[in-house]
Amino acid sequence: MTAPYPRNDGAWLDLVSGRRVYIETYGCRYNFGDSAKLIEVLKHVGSTVVSSPEEADAVVINTCTVVGPTERRMLRRLARFRDHALLVTGCMPAVQAESIRKVCDPVFIDPASIREYYRQVNTVSGNEPGIVQVAEGCLGTCTYCITRFARGRLRSVPALEIQSQIRAYACSGSAEIQLTAQDVSAWGRDAGTRLPDLLREAAGSLSKPSMLRVGMMNPATVLDILDDLADVFTMDRIFRFIHLPVQSGSDTVLARMERHYSVADYEEIVRVFRRKIPDITLMTDMIVGFPQETADDFSESLALIDRIRPSKVNVTRYSRRPLTPLTHEKDFPDSVKKDRSRLMQVHAERIYAAINRPMVGSTLPFVVTEVIRPGSVMARSPNYLGIVINEDLPVGTEGTVRLKTDRHYFFLGERITGNPP
Repeated sequence: MTAPYPRNDGAWLDLVSGRRVYIETYGCRYNFGDSAKLIEVLKHVGSTVVSSPEEADAVVINTCTVVGPTERRMLRRLARFRDHALLVTGCMPAVQAESIRKVCDPVFIDPASIREYYRQVNTVSGNEPGIVQVAEGCLGTCTYCITRFARGRLRSVPALEIQSQIRAYACSGSAEIQLTAQDVSAWGRDAGTRLPDLLREAAGSLSKPSMLRVGMMNPATVLDILDDLADVFTMDRIFRFIHLPVQSGSDTVLARMERHYSVADYEEIVRVFRRKIPDITLMTDMIVGFPQETADDFSESLALIDRIRPSKVNVTRYSRRPLTPLTHEKDFPDSVKKDRSRLMQVHAERIYAAINRPMVGSTLPFVVTEVIRPGSVMARSPNYLGIVINEDLPVGTEGTVRLKTDRHYFFLGERITGNPP
């Protein structure tokens, strides 16, 4: 079920046409994809996107409400702009419109209408990571998740539209093209198509320096395409990187979450990818303090981190969300969730150090994917290691870099001389 989005019959576009607009975006890459499309629509109607609210005639807040602290931050930001011409989009209006109206009186923008107007424009901005939305919604029933009520059931974007977006970003100079959805591996299941086929065609049509980065995939929808999917990730134009959220190392907790896979299933996915791609980079997510999570359940999550050795763990403290089946479940005190979060973070950072330490001093190929600031760029290796190079290099620059310093989540690198910028 999708919560109904507050309607305004497209009146929002009249409010921003020809005006100076300030945009704040929160949450997932999908939201950032909507904002990127909105910017292109605004350009088309003569508006100017400005960098501060003080310069703006109108303010757009693209909201996230995945956890309670984020919801509270959203409400503070909305209250901050209550005296502006304020427009609100993202997940929050679909599930918490009344909470928004208690702090401000905005115009709501249905994200679907942004995409509808964008299809009449179809322009992209290059020289930065491109975001291609491949689907909205999911097939899951996760008991903790409010996003599935905001985004609804799976609706895949047609393959031709996706391929057109990928080509547009490649032609405009994007070296990194991110495929995003609430569950990328579910793409096509509502239309009788499969993600490996989409990726095979997309990667086969790309040339240097453009690379695809495949976004978050639910293990439950990976399982029955696993071998074919792992084969596709060996293609040259796909970063050797998977974001595969496990959420818990306890089968008991996974069952209560309604994740529809087991710990053994998850480990098999990791084994298959690593057998075919030994240096693949694995990122995962964990929720700590889930209702009725015992000390043993938590220990099983730590043990799983030891076994799968991810390069990044996004640790989230469980947050009770409206509309979900767990709304009235007894929650842990914040102190318990905070302690478990801290322990898991420390545990994961020991894994990062063990993975990264032997890599310092090694050399890797790289491509520059974005400019951080003048004199500093972010580069990526073929397996998506983040490497900061302190040089002025254009996006798309390729070469060889020596890893000099491990910063846990990225490396500082030095470009090897003889590689022209």
